[in-house]
Amino acid sequence: MKGTFLDKVIEESRKRVAVRSRETDMRKVRGEAEVIRGKAAPHAFYAAIARAGRINIIAEFKRASPSKGVINDRIGVCETVQAYERGGAAAISVLTEPEHFKGSLDDLAIARASVSLPLLRKDFLVDEYQIHEAAICGADAVLLIVAALSEVELQRMLATADGLGMDAIVEVHTAEELMMANNVGAKIVGVNNRDLQTLAVSLDVARNLIKERPGNALMIAESGLSSRSEIDELRSLGYDGFLIGETLMRSGDPAAALEELA
Repeated sequence: MKGTFLDKVIEESRKRVAVRSRETDMRKVRGEAEVIRGKAAPHAFYAAIARAGRINIIAEFKRASPSKGVINDRIGVCETVQAYERGGAAAISVLTEPEHFKGSLDDLAIARASVSLPLLRKDFLVDEYQIHEAAICGADAVLLIVAALSEVELQRMLATADGLGMDAIVEVHTAEELMMANNVGAKIVGVNNRDLQTLAVSLDVARNLIKERPGNALMIAESGLSSRSEIDELRSLGYDGFLIGETLMRSGDPAAALEELA
């Protein structure tokens, strides 16, 4: 299907990468990323989500979304991520997509300077260059969306992340996408309850796909989660982590809201 939100945002991402890569010395970018990652704990994000005996929430900083418009554009990155850390988040996700989510790599860098928790760069990544960018700005993990990448691209980007000691959430929405994630050896699979073609949300996606989970992968439920009862249900089905953004960003007290969920 052409002309969907996902088509549009991926094309925009490819254009931004083309501009930045033309203006940048790629060898310098790779070298800087390697130096920074050499000082960081490898695979810290995976370790945080793999912890048993607790509810592992990936708390997200997200100013806006294409489905809800502006969520909260008054609260700063530093105060929010520090509240997430106080509230017991296992890790933090930072939206860096500028057009529809009003994010930036600066947000990621500010988050890195503000907390010690593992950070996820959440964006529509299409090129290894963006993984090196993420590393330079302090990310421990990146999001790779199966619906946006070919299997060859996905394998290449997973290898780039792994070579830097970074983790990747391989995001799926269908059984076919889950099969591709398994084929490329994804160690963390994110099940997005939001269809990126239509933007519709249903927790039935998570309920159904967990039945086909790859044996060795951590499973993360994404989108549409707003209550402890929903988390408890999905945790009982086998999910290891839960990515939550809008509920926390709208709460007025992110630390307290997070404590209620965890």
